[in-house]
Amino acid sequence: MNKLKQLESFVAVAATGSLTAAALAEGVAPAIMGRRIDALEERLGVKLLVRTTRRLHLTHEGSAFLEDCQRLLADLANAEASVSAGGVKPSGHLRITAPAGFGRRHVAPLVPKFRGQYSDVTMTLNLSDRVVDLAGEGFDCAVRVGDLPDSSLVSVRLADNRRLCVATPDYLRRHGTPAHPNDLARFDCLTLSSDASQTRGWAFRVPRRAAGRSASGEQTALPEPDSGNDTDVVHLKPGGPLDCSDGQVLHDWCLAGHGIAWRSTWEVEAEIAAGRLVEVLARFAAPPNGIYAVFPQRRHLPLRMRLWIDFLKHHYSQPGFWRAA
Repeated sequence: MNKLKQLESFVAVAATGSLTAAALAEGVAPAIMGRRIDALEERLGVKLLVRTTRRLHLTHEGSAFLEDCQRLLADLANAEASVSAGGVKPSGHLRITAPAGFGRRHVAPLVPKFRGQYSDVTMTLNLSDRVVDLAGEGFDCAVRVGDLPDSSLVSVRLADNRRLCVATPDYLRRHGTPAHPNDLARFDCLTLSSDASQTRGWAFRVPRRAAGRSASGEQTALPEPDSGNDTDVVHLKPGGPLDCSDGQVLHDWCLAGHGIAWRSTWEVEAEIAAGRLVEVLARFAAPPNGIYAVFPQRRHLPLRMRLWIDFLKHHYSQPGFWRAA
């Protein structure tokens, strides 16, 4: 108990920058707070705070130890909350981040719904297309789309995501429909500009064995990639008269009938279901990647975060979620 009180006092003093302020908040004398800090430094054998006449400053060791103490105390509070009231009353603040386009469509609408169930949880949502440093910037959880690079983060797969070639029915009536990825060279392809992501190009799954020819010399149909033939994932960089660094603009151009775009199912599922867009080259679609919740390595997740991840998985697993979004 004395060790826990020392840690709590250290965190309070570091947060306020004053023994007096921390003591006032707890309702004890400043001398008591000072003795707790002295005892903690003596037990650890290291100086945590440098005290001047005006303010207290953390040492290098004190700054590192403060982060550990804050995490330990937060974990303790969450552990207590998880077993109180049957473990169904999470509390505290949840900081989450997601890619801008995906977050606007498929994360932001769920935040108020989550708080509708767990009103004691407050939430901050950050939407950014850059890869946010979760630990360095103080975020609890990120939603990320696509293959994840190796890192110290823990990931939970929430749903599958495929990339599709799509166009409007009117565009296909006017220009025809590609039968093979190589045919894209003859079509208006709406691509991300070179300074954007997706530098590898559009991915397709192509059979290794080329199509044969019939007795009359005509080329037979290409075998289906999933019919047992070996396939390779290849990347093409189709061109076209229009490109843009913003994926939403490409989506809008595609809906306006300006060409073929390569988009994620989370972007186009609703338009395909409504008939506004048509998938082409479906049998050559690359294997799906994933939509993930990622978070820093922790032994015990706070209850609010466990519930948030389960909440996302539940909604993303609903058959009609992407079509209705």
